[in-house]
Amino acid sequence: MDDDLWSAVGDPTRRRMLDLLLSEGGGTATSLSERLPVTRQAVAKHLVVLDRVGLVHATTVGREKQFRVDRAQLARAVAQLAEVGAAWDARLQRIKRIAETIQRGKDTKNETEKK
Repeated sequence: MDDDLWSAVGDPTRRRMLDLLLSEGGGTATSLSERLPVTRQAVAKHLVVLDRVGLVHATTVGREKQFRVDRAQLARAVAQLAEVGAAWDARLQRIKRIAETIQRGKDTKNETEKK
């Protein structure tokens, strides 16, 4: 697992920024700050984090940088999340089977004691 990547997408503001960049095909710190409840400076800092992990890339357009989502890196993140989800599903199924076995043992013991 890429801890830096998950730390970057762990922030709800950065996830919202990724959503906006994906839906609009890109954006600048200014355009994103107009759609988010944070300042332009805060958006710029979040974009640095996303850029550092490769989720967005910037090109200079005039005086501002235009950011776009790196779809390959995003696909990698989604694949990692799916792997983690599958691993937890398997763990939870094992826990469920153990709990059911314990409960059946208790039920059997209670039935025996009633007789």
